[in-house]
Amino acid sequence: MASGDFELAEGTLLGMGNPLLDMQARVEKAFLDKWNLKENDAILADDSHVAMFEELDKTHEIEYVPGGATQNALRVCQWILDEPHRVTFFGAVGKDKYADVLREKASAAGVNVQYQVNESVKTGTCGVLLYQNFRSLCAHLAAANTFTIDHLDVEANKAFVEKAKFYYIAGFFLTVCPPAIMRVAKHAAEHNKIFMMNLAAPFISQFFTQPLMEALPYVDILFGNESEAAAFAEANKFDTTCVKEIAKKIAELPKVNKNRTRTVVITQGDEPTIVIENGEVFEFPVIPLTKEQLVDTNGAGDAFVGGFLAEYIRGKPVADAIKCGNFAASTIIQQNGCTYPEKCEYQP
Repeated sequence: MASGDFELAEGTLLGMGNPLLDMQARVEKAFLDKWNLKENDAILADDSHVAMFEELDKTHEIEYVPGGATQNALRVCQWILDEPHRVTFFGAVGKDKYADVLREKASAAGVNVQYQVNESVKTGTCGVLLYQNFRSLCAHLAAANTFTIDHLDVEANKAFVEKAKFYYIAGFFLTVCPPAIMRVAKHAAEHNKIFMMNLAAPFISQFFTQPLMEALPYVDILFGNESEAAAFAEANKFDTTCVKEIAKKIAELPKVNKNRTRTVVITQGDEPTIVIENGEVFEFPVIPLTKEQLVDTNGAGDAFVGGFLAEYIRGKPVADAIKCGNFAASTIIQQNGCTYPEKCEYQP
């Protein structure tokens, strides 16, 4: 076991999110132009892009990588733990070859995937198009956008929820199924378990403020980056642009479970990570990398959370969890996509 000899029970951590199968391929400029894609951009696919995925599949060599923010974090967590099925994942997929690949790849990573299957919609995919040193992302949420709370009513899934001691949900899931988030959040509070979320992207705070603020009182640990923190501050009229002040204000917002204070973790790229724990402000430097070592920064945030979770659910202090998060992020940004070496070399 890569991170020590402490043995976790299966299903200790439960995550819910939007599972996407990343279709990563090196393409020509003509391919981007044909599908009206920019060299360095990220968009949601519309109807005009559906055929692009079919063409990509037929004409290019594709590497399939399980994607989606929450699923990425859980895969990285499992990679570090090196014990299968310590984490469980809920999300919606279709009934197609993409779902088969997604299930196979995520399961191979050790994640216990318990997908809700929607037979009428295709599995969510994300075209990860590499051209020279640029990366163009085109995400088609499809089935990932159809998750319903019914999945939590299945007896086996009820058992997974009840068995877990920790819960992690990226904010993107607020656009899909807030009732499922609230059910899990309330269960965590009622049983004094740890409920964690991620601000995910600025648009979540800007356009999904209500469901975010309804879930926040249940959040024990909140993750985000500096731009997401700024968007949250603006949406909540904090009247400050100081990341430390924003983090403190978030930590002080009302909380249902009074047994612990809210911990807030804000990453800032290559700048120190800001942590508010028990009302105190801490800064943790990141692992410095040369320009030549930087391959792809996409997925760094998910990897950081995955590393943090791997240590935190084992009972390690927040400082140790941050250290592992920094290791995971620095490892992933030296790879293409949210991928990692076969063996985890992390030393606590």
